[in-house]
Amino acid sequence: MSHHWEELTSTQLARRVAADPDCVGLIPVGATEQHGPHLPIGTDTIIAVALADAAAGDLAVVLPPIAYGASFFHGTTLAGTVAASGTETAAAALRVARACVASGVKRLLFVNGHVGNAAPLWIACDEFRREFPDGRIGVMQWWELTPEIAAHATADAVDWHANAAETSLVMALRPELVDVDALAGADDPDRTAGTVFRYALAHVSTNGVTGHPSRASAEFGVQLWRDVVEAATEMVRRAHREQAPLS
Repeated sequence: MSHHWEELTSTQLARRVAADPDCVGLIPVGATEQHGPHLPIGTDTIIAVALADAAAGDLAVVLPPIAYGASFFHGTTLAGTVAASGTETAAAALRVARACVASGVKRLLFVNGHVGNAAPLWIACDEFRREFPDGRIGVMQWWELTPEIAAHATADAVDWHANAAETSLVMALRPELVDVDALAGADDPDRTAGTVFRYALAHVSTNGVTGHPSRASAEFGVQLWRDVVEAATEMVRRAHREQAPLS
């Protein structure tokens, strides 16, 4: 039987949850935003959906993605961004989480593919915990699953975007969507070191990139993806069995 929420009938989903009340709901959350001259606009959603699908196994169901994220800081100068505010992103995430509980799925993980969604998703988690004290909710972000993965993600830029690591992942997952001819001229350095304030994209990047995508490769993407999936799968296993520290 499929683990994709939208492919199940209502009866099948109800039986799935009855058979495993600790089933984890994985909610991919991405963005629709420019990713420089070389990556697809849907990069963050593509990665989030692929990770949820790869990590689900027999312990989780995967919901359709939330494809519009907190991307106001990308502005409108570069084509492609369809942005939601942080408040709207948090509200959309909470709305999906509530619907999961109504269907009997009370253990939830937002599988986040966009750094800008982090704060809104934690706001959604706070609201959820207040409303459903017996529910469980958290956020999975591929770039921080292990210290080694985090080091790879930030190797060419701390405040990264469409950089070597992200580009490598898309080269591994959807190579046909990467404009390899644009890679050589896509590099743009991280200019945020030592800054006090957080800036809009136009103040820190000339082309929508922060990092060095020219260093990307499909080979590195496959290796990084393997590590990401392994760590994410273990996180789903833990989410399926975890009990509250004071339960």
